[in-house]
Amino acid sequence: MTDAILVLEDGRTFRGTAYGAVGETFGEAVFSTGMTGYQETLTDPSYHRQVVAMTAPQIGNTGWNDEDDESSRIWVAGYVVRDPARVPSNWRSTRSLESELDRQGVVGISGIDTRALTRHLRERGAMRVGISSVSTDVDALLARVRDSAEMTGANLVADVTTAAPYVVPAVGDKRYTVAAIDLGIKSNTPRRMAERGIETHVLPATATIEDVLATGADAVFLSNGPGDPATADLTLVREVLRRKLPLFGICFGNQILGRALGFGTFKLKYGHRGINQPVMDRTTGKVEVTAHNHGFAVDAPIGEVVDTEFGRVEVSHVCLNDDVVEGLRCLDVPAFSVQYHPEAAAGPHDADYLFDRLVELIEGNRNA
Repeated sequence: MTDAILVLEDGRTFRGTAYGAVGETFGEAVFSTGMTGYQETLTDPSYHRQVVAMTAPQIGNTGWNDEDDESSRIWVAGYVVRDPARVPSNWRSTRSLESELDRQGVVGISGIDTRALTRHLRERGAMRVGISSVSTDVDALLARVRDSAEMTGANLVADVTTAAPYVVPAVGDKRYTVAAIDLGIKSNTPRRMAERGIETHVLPATATIEDVLATGADAVFLSNGPGDPATADLTLVREVLRRKLPLFGICFGNQILGRALGFGTFKLKYGHRGINQPVMDRTTGKVEVTAHNHGFAVDAPIGEVVDTEFGRVEVSHVCLNDDVVEGLRCLDVPAFSVQYHPEAAAGPHDADYLFDRLVELIEGNRNA
């Protein structure tokens, strides 16, 4: 076993054992509260440049397979677990989690007190971190951590977006066409739309309104993604709103819609990450258990209807843990968004109905 150290930018240090690739890595230290679904978490582009600590004590029991990836690669900058499974046990597993981390060059650490790390991040906030299994010199690693880039002000969409457009066909008869702007999209999102007869044209983040219209889109979808929403270009979103083309945004897409409407965004102390986050849909009063991965949020008043350049807007969803805005609904243009993952890979599926709302929005716009 190879010794490894984890050093936070405030100097807090944890010592453990190398897990995955041996090397050195840097990123923003965050924690995920999901007890399962680690393969989907690791391959979610929204985690780009983040070092993810799992709060569940044992990780790796179900191994790794070739079906559950949410993108073409692992995106996390580093991985932190307390008790890695010694032997994977699942009929779909083809190899171990650690072997896949090693194959893709992802540096991790195991055997540390992840509960203590999580409590530290909850009290002090998400911060920069380094993991090294090539040196145990804490002071040297701390200096490199403090020289590394912060997440605030980070424009990361260009790193994760598709290089070229592609199409995900509808299942069965095609009923609608959606132009999905890839800000870090997960594979399960077009699949959820395909099940509803939607043909999804996935476009690069640099797509223009002309690119969108060329697809014959009935609606526009803004995906999840990494980085600071304050760095995003709002030109396309504002043009979609002006043309009153139906729009649905999730996660990073929710933040971009919020900024296009005139609201600000801010960095949360430690964010929401995991598959067990309670959210209330204020339009129905229903509470959903939802999948989250965000460190920024929209700054909009809850319980008020706000006049914007594009008409009236209200907060539609709220996190029940901390009253953070989790969704927006436009009342005068066909647009809405949520801060979480309705495609919910690896679950739960409480928010799947939001894709039905997209269909209703398209139908309503057709009949208007």
